[in-house]
Amino acid sequence: MSVNYRTNTTGWIAGVALTAAVTALSGCSDNKEAHATDKPSAHGSASSHPGPRDTAVGGTKTPQTGVGDQSTPEAVVATLVTAIIKGDTKQACLVSGTPATGSTPAKAGTESMCGSDSPEVRQMGDMIKRLRISFTPKKPSKDPQVKVAQVSRTGGKAVVPSDKITVDGQTLDAIILSHSTGLKPGQVNVKFDATKIGGPWYVTNMDLAIG
Repeated sequence: MSVNYRTNTTGWIAGVALTAAVTALSGCSDNKEAHATDKPSAHGSASSHPGPRDTAVGGTKTPQTGVGDQSTPEAVVATLVTAIIKGDTKQACLVSGTPATGSTPAKAGTESMCGSDSPEVRQMGDMIKRLRISFTPKKPSKDPQVKVAQVSRTGGKAVVPSDKITVDGQTLDAIILSHSTGLKPGQVNVKFDATKIGGPWYVTNMDLAIG
C-alpha cells in the first residue's frame, strides 16, 4: 500500500484528499479494538527506537512538550501532536494555519472559528480521531510526553520530520509503524511544516508518505 498527501492545515480542515489519505492510513492498522472504541489501545508494545535529543537552547535542556506553546517550531509541532493524541480538536485547530501566498495573507486558527461547530471543524475532528490511533503508543500514558528535537529554520519557516518527534520516548514514525501491517522501517515518512505568523508559530502543512 502507498499513500501520499500534502495539504496545509487550515486546509487540513477542508481537504477531501487529506480525509481520504487518513482513512487509508488507519486502514493499515492492525488494532481493531482501537477503531471500535476510538480510543488508543493499552495492549501490545511499540518497537522502541532511540529518540531525538531534547532541544538545547543556550546550553540548557528545554524539552518541547505539548502545553499550548507556540514559541518555536518545535514547540508548536509538539503542541499539535499532543492535541491529536488527546483528541483535542480545538487545540489542534488553534495551532494550525496557512502561510501567505502571493496576494493571499497568512491565516491562523482563531477562538471563534476553532470553537465553532462548523462542518470544517467537524471534519477536522474526524481526521484527528483517525490520526489519534496511529500517533498513540500501544502502551499509552495518561499524560503523553511529546518532545521535538531542534530543527533548522529559514525565513520564519521550518520542517519537522517524524523521526525528530518522540511520544513517551518512542519516535512518531516507529509508533505509526507499530500500528500497521505490512509496512517496514523506512516506509513511513511524516513531516510537519511550521511557519511563523506574526509572533507565534503555526503548523501549516502535514506531509505524509507511506509505503
